[in-house]
Amino acid sequence: MKRCNLLKLYKTLYSYFGPQHWWPAKSKFEVCVGAILTQNTAWQNVEKAIANLKRAKKLSLQGILSLSEKELAELIKSAGYYNQKAKRLKLFCEYVEQNYAGSLKRFFNKPLAELRKELLSLHGIGYETADSIILYAAEKPSFVIDAYTVRIMERFCNVKLKSRAELKQFFEDTLPKDVKLYNEYHALLVELAKNFCKKKPLCNKCPINKKCYYYKIKVAHG
Repeated sequence: MKRCNLLKLYKTLYSYFGPQHWWPAKSKFEVCVGAILTQNTAWQNVEKAIANLKRAKKLSLQGILSLSEKELAELIKSAGYYNQKAKRLKLFCEYVEQNYAGSLKRFFNKPLAELRKELLSLHGIGYETADSIILYAAEKPSFVIDAYTVRIMERFCNVKLKSRAELKQFFEDTLPKDVKLYNEYHALLVELAKNFCKKKPLCNKCPINKKCYYYKIKVAHG
């Protein structure tokens, strides 16, 4: 993937889309809740669930712990898979309560590698969710790799990736270890995928089409 100039790609996307102001949350805990709820659903569904938690005055670690799984599932129903996600939220909150006296600050104060390992040990928290929590809530430089990023980079670099871990390593080895850069870059890639680099891409309108191998192949083959 050496042919891919990640900084140039970032500058092109930033110039086109502008700053994305991610993650849309008012607290670190809200980021964690959003990261868990957004699995397999659109963000607008998560916003509805978070709004329900706020109205019920339960958008806090202690607030969620005070609810039964059934009560929590009802509040987050709009996010889909609500029974599973209620269980995951409860387990996350119980873990922080039992191991860090309910303090996200103490939890997030751990070295990045240790924090990531602990998050991944929790039921229902995978790589994308863990890295989202680390980057957007703990504010540590762990690049988030999602399906959008994989799709764009396979097309842009004209490679078939062996794993998401390989792509994560490529971003982190190539870019400066900068939280703000990782934050903005991931958000811009999501914006590109949602608007242009879809499963059926809108290559002719895409802001990076002239630099994209996928587009060049399409043009070459008519």
